[in-house]
Amino acid sequence: MRLPRTGSLTALLSLGLLLLVLPLAAAVVQGAVQLRGLSQATDVLVHEAVDLTRHTQSLFQQLAAYERTASLFVLLRDERLLEASRANRQHMVDTLDQLSRLPLDDAGREQLAQLRRQATDILALLESADAGDATLANSLGERLAELNEAAAAHSTHANELLQQRLATLEERNAATRDRLMLWLVALVPAALLLGAILVLGILRPLRRVDQAIARLGRGVFSQQVSITGPSDIGALGRQLEWLRVRLLGLAQEKNRFLRHMSHELKTPLANVREGTDLLLDGALGEVAAEQREVLDILRENALRLQQLIENLLSYSAWQSQAGGIDLSTFPLDAVIRSSVEAQRLSIAARKIDVRLALQAIEMRADRAKLRLVFDNLLSNSLKFTPPGGAVNIAAVRHGAHVMIDFSDTGPGIPPSERAWIFDAFYTGSMPQAGPMPGTGVGLSIVVEFVAAHGGRVELVSSDSPGAHFRIHLPLSAQAAEPRREEPHA
Repeated sequence: MRLPRTGSLTALLSLGLLLLVLPLAAAVVQGAVQLRGLSQATDVLVHEAVDLTRHTQSLFQQLAAYERTASLFVLLRDERLLEASRANRQHMVDTLDQLSRLPLDDAGREQLAQLRRQATDILALLESADAGDATLANSLGERLAELNEAAAAHSTHANELLQQRLATLEERNAATRDRLMLWLVALVPAALLLGAILVLGILRPLRRVDQAIARLGRGVFSQQVSITGPSDIGALGRQLEWLRVRLLGLAQEKNRFLRHMSHELKTPLANVREGTDLLLDGALGEVAAEQREVLDILRENALRLQQLIENLLSYSAWQSQAGGIDLSTFPLDAVIRSSVEAQRLSIAARKIDVRLALQAIEMRADRAKLRLVFDNLLSNSLKFTPPGGAVNIAAVRHGAHVMIDFSDTGPGIPPSERAWIFDAFYTGSMPQAGPMPGTGVGLSIVVEFVAAHGGRVELVSSDSPGAHFRIHLPLSAQAAEPRREEPHA
């Protein structure tokens, strides 16, 4: 389900809540109405049952009194008993009128009419009887018996009607309960499904926003930011796309500047190196020992400056995804020893003890890139190690991987700076040895080149008083396009 792009996130949430609440509210209201109707019907039935019971009991009491006064009148022929019979008959008629107001069927009403006629006929029999009529008692007994049977039949019929209405009410109650249950069974899954659709429709663009921000934070600017959804999230996606394009342009400008600056610096530096080499080779005459010492210092600093420039060029090329890894097989210890040999003058001038503990390990990797990694780590250690200190380099094989350690006896890295030491152009606050400070890209290049081989670089805590860097590399790297990974610090 695609959410409308014109609605804001707040509007969609409000609409979703409304769509979730309305069906449930409708079901609750409908259920309340049904239950109220059932409650009212139950109350009416209870009142009618109470009235029927009361009037029926009253009818039987009045019938007994009527029978008693009529029988005494036959025996005693007292006018007062006849008047009492008339009063009892009227009471019976009044009770029958009250019973007729109850919801009866045609048969019930006919029974009431018959009771009324029978009671009137008995009174008429009493009023018309002669004093010497010997059959009056028998006729009265027969008619009173018929009146009692008719009253009992009416009571039974009325109770049966109540039982039928009670059964009908129970069926109605069961039907209402089943209907409400069906509504709930249908509405609850529908509400849950609608809620899930809304949540997924909102969370999906939010997850894309989070992924886009994470890519921008990692410096990946090549993937276009395209986010659809609510209008405000879509606007945020367009802003992120604008930011991506802006950051991509800035990164390209930075890399272009680094390449141009580095190339411009290499031309005069090449002339300095060539002149220094000519003087050291004696092409312009014999060089005295003091002059040779000065020329060695010039040559060493020219090489160091060349390394800094190559770091800038390598970083720029890597950032623009211009280089992969060129695989070859070589002994790892030989590459590390060549890095140490290249910086022997700086090591000897500052009387630093470089201790090597290298196993004989054959690797398949990019030799030039790993050489630059070792050069940068060794140069970093030499910059911060005081004269007379020590630098320890070890290489140990662990299964299909190799672990390489560079540690020194310098001041170490402050805890507050450890999170940023692998960031490009971060130089830190610790003082560096030598006339030329670093550019801050050496460790960044180390991380990039090691990650290109499928390895990682970490700053570990050890017994060494200075910094301790550890590299984890596979013995056989896979040729792949380089990718940027976050270092494990």
